[in-house]
Amino acid sequence: MTTRTLERGRITARAPQSLVEDLEEAAALVGVSVNQFIVQASVEKARAIIDSFARIEISRRDAAFIAGLLDDPPAPNEALRRAARGYRREVDHGDPDGAASGSSRH
Repeated sequence: MTTRTLERGRITARAPQSLVEDLEEAAALVGVSVNQFIVQASVEKARAIIDSFARIEISRRDAAFIAGLLDDPPAPNEALRRAARGYRREVDHGDPDGAASGSSRH
């Protein structure tokens, strides 16, 4: 049987005594150590922040607008056609600076 050990880091924080007392009281109320309480609360907050940055929330109206564009996209304008022609030239002919590699950069 192999034993797997988890590598652990250490975080040290200084806090006003009144906050320490509040943390001790809250931890005691839920039956965990202050360290467990702080780690659990920090993980919950960190995950919420990470999730809020990883997800884009839009209104129903905006979602319907985007879905409509996907279902029936507008015709390309001249600027988009010009950009597409430039991209195609790059892909077909390589780097305009003379370092043609023969492969695209996408």
